[in-house]
Amino acid sequence: MSSYRGVIVSDPWLQSQFTQVELRTLKSKFISVRTQHGRVTRDDLPPVFAGMKAFSEMFSEDEIKTFLGESNSDMDEEIDFEAFLRLYLDLQGRAVEKSGGSRSSFLKATTTTFHHAINESEKASYVAHINNYLAEDKFLKDFLPIDPATNALFDLAKDGVLLCKLINVAVPGTIDERAINTKKVLNPWERNENHTLCLNSAKAIGCTVVNIGTQDLVEARPHLVLGLISQIIKIQLLADLNLKKTPQLVELVDDSQEVEELLSLAPEKVLLKWMNFHLKKAGYQKQVTNFSTDLKDGEAYAHLLNALAPEHSTHSTLDAKDPTERANKVLEMAEKLDCKRYLTPKDIVEGSPNLNLAFVAQIFHHRNGLTDSKTTTFAEMMTDDAETSREERCFRFWMNSLGATTYVNNVFEDVRNGYVMLEIVDKIFPGTVNWKQANKPPIKMPFKQVENCNQVIQIGRDLNFSLVNVAGNDIVAGNKKLIIAFLWQLMRFSMLQLLKNLRTHSQGKEITDADILNWANNKVKKAGRTSQMESFKDKSLSSGIFFLELLSAVEPRVVNWGLVTKGETDEDKKLNATYIISVARKLGCSIFLLPEDVIEVNQKMMLTLTASIMYWSLQQQESASDEGEISDEISAEGRKNETGLSGETSDLAVDSESSKTEE
Repeated sequence: MSSYRGVIVSDPWLQSQFTQVELRTLKSKFISVRTQHGRVTRDDLPPVFAGMKAFSEMFSEDEIKTFLGESNSDMDEEIDFEAFLRLYLDLQGRAVEKSGGSRSSFLKATTTTFHHAINESEKASYVAHINNYLAEDKFLKDFLPIDPATNALFDLAKDGVLLCKLINVAVPGTIDERAINTKKVLNPWERNENHTLCLNSAKAIGCTVVNIGTQDLVEARPHLVLGLISQIIKIQLLADLNLKKTPQLVELVDDSQEVEELLSLAPEKVLLKWMNFHLKKAGYQKQVTNFSTDLKDGEAYAHLLNALAPEHSTHSTLDAKDPTERANKVLEMAEKLDCKRYLTPKDIVEGSPNLNLAFVAQIFHHRNGLTDSKTTTFAEMMTDDAETSREERCFRFWMNSLGATTYVNNVFEDVRNGYVMLEIVDKIFPGTVNWKQANKPPIKMPFKQVENCNQVIQIGRDLNFSLVNVAGNDIVAGNKKLIIAFLWQLMRFSMLQLLKNLRTHSQGKEITDADILNWANNKVKKAGRTSQMESFKDKSLSSGIFFLELLSAVEPRVVNWGLVTKGETDEDKKLNATYIISVARKLGCSIFLLPEDVIEVNQKMMLTLTASIMYWSLQQQESASDEGEISDEISAEGRKNETGLSGETSDLAVDSESSKTEE
């Protein structure tokens, strides 16, 4: 495995404003400009900044040029990388000011780096959660409980074990804990492997980590660590806020159309809907629309708890005149329901959105007050087969991992207006979407949704996707088989393009499924192993042995063969499949499949797994060949600063007529 090389700048404050992912991206852009022009000046930057997603929707190229010229500096004067970063930050500040907001809030879908202030109350709450759920962990119990008044949380997070364990608390079984390096003292390789496993697994459960790199976690940068922890905890707390886990939620709606709307709601919105359902029954006149200002006075909490727990009902809570006193009584009543205290009376009065959300979720888990009276009425709407459900989950997490503005909660519902599909296409193939013709949500007119979906289909045709008799209407109608088929072709094409762009392997030629198959077989054979796969449908793959041999072939030390079974029984296959996924993620593969996909030999998932391993392996070769070139580039930059000088179509595609018949 190649060693990690971070981008270092001389000013510590400037360094702290960026993650390593951002620094590498910006360094690449800076070097690209200098390679093209021989040097970098302010005059070169307007088209560079205008092409960045962060600024393209806020400023025109001319506006950016005006901003850059306001300092009275010579536009033709050469600038170094640090000056480039400062100009970027200045423009970022203008963008935030123009949008009229900030970018903090840890429990949102994305983790950002613009505001670095730590909310001590949130930190204390997350520490309490960790102390409670991981107290009996065999490895971590020696380090717990954590004192929230110190930096012990961040010190413990540096080796990656805590974050991996927390992911497994949120979504049990995500990480095979046999793959976690849990020695008391880890070397840099082992620490980096844990963080790589953590980040790839976090993406696989729905976290957005586009601005976090392993080095950021090694350094335990507080705002990024807390941001990631908050996302993981949020996923755990909201895991049951859907009809599959809690079918009793159908009590919140009156007809099948409302059930469809409920299916498409984000878990936070479902939680608000549940809260308002009980408040309305209790005679509370106000509508709670957020987890902040609407809960500050504590009245909604008092009514909710009185309705859910009449045995503990009391008027003294509502009679309290002081909001802090009422908040304290609310928490006392919640404790009688065994709700863990995620917040203090002060947090309620100040309207902490993240902690209020966590508190309401705890109340839901302990006493949701729903019945089974309607659960069979809409049962036919929850008839997705296991494979379709797994594929929906895979594509949902893959789409969210790309960092699009819209967070996808339910693929089949959220793609129907076409906008999120356009965002995903634009992330993968920048410049292919005509945003002037796109309709931005909320979209009330159906024909506007069709316009978006027609553009999606047209882009697919331009990319030579197999879309026989498919139209935008099919996506708007929520045709599940067609949506899955389109997303699969999009994911597959994206993978093939990534492989094509690795010049050490493809020399710019198109990559096919057969190329990936042959590469994997040759890699295993050259490593002296005997396993081979005939196709991505080869039933022998269910044992897991081939993929473990492939992983061992690309990085010999990553597989502990003492943990591998023969893969003959169902239990042994499950153990191998779970281990394969964690080892691949630990290596650096971004994959979204489940053990069942390996055991059942899901053709699509077998291809994505193999392609991801191939991409990682070829990247290492590419990095090795570029190492001298990159070192020279960085050395030259340092000297200059010191001296002051300047495919083929996949057989997995379907056509619309057959899918409509099956639907």
